[in-house]
Amino acid sequence: MGDPPPQRHLILILARNFASRLATAAFLVDADGRVIYFNEAAEQLLGTGFGEGHGMSSEEYLERFRVADEQGERVAMADTPIGIAVNRREPAHMPVTITAGNGVARRIEATAFPLMAHAGELVGAIAFFWEGVPKSAEG
Repeated sequence: MGDPPPQRHLILILARNFASRLATAAFLVDADGRVIYFNEAAEQLLGTGFGEGHGMSSEEYLERFRVADEQGERVAMADTPIGIAVNRREPAHMPVTITAGNGVARRIEATAFPLMAHAGELVGAIAFFWEGVPKSAEG
């Protein structure tokens, strides 16, 4: 038998519980940036189910989903809102275009926050995102 999965921090357990009840798309990573949960609303925008994305590393995430800025340039994981929340331990927001697992490109707005258990103790990060208004429809 293999080793049992590591015990998750209570903050991550509570964040997952919270995210699971939201109609807003939510994405949760641990302190290493590994995907530990995304909710049903996120599944719709990402074009993939949680079972397929669970445990993905940041590198695997970028391989599976192309993230681009408003100029169409690829965005490194460290420069995405969730990457900033994990690496810099600060909140971040930005509009991006993500090419989902089903090949559909969507313009989304993403906001991420680091999840701190105590001062200086990062346990993960949570991102909320929603489909943005197409540029042609903006006034």
